[in-house]
Amino acid sequence: MEYFVALSKQTLFLSLILTGPPVLMAMLVGLIISILQATTQIQEQTLTFVPKLIAVVVTLAVSGAWMVVQLINFSASIFNSFPTYVK
Repeated sequence: MEYFVALSKQTLFLSLILTGPPVLMAMLVGLIISILQATTQIQEQTLTFVPKLIAVVVTLAVSGAWMVVQLINFSASIFNSFPTYVK
């Protein structure tokens, strides 16, 4: 049972680490756009979508290789320790 809890903890931590950069970038771009909208008084709701989308795509392109390496390492560790989990 403790193996399942440890594996679940590692999985949740990895998902937090992997989703962090795109979410933080979208949040930062959204904040910058909302500040610009407040200062210029342009209240267009669709204005934030395209810059956020571009920022997330660029973030995924830049950090995508690192994310794949993390996922491969995690998967390899699960497969290597599979006999321990089956016991």
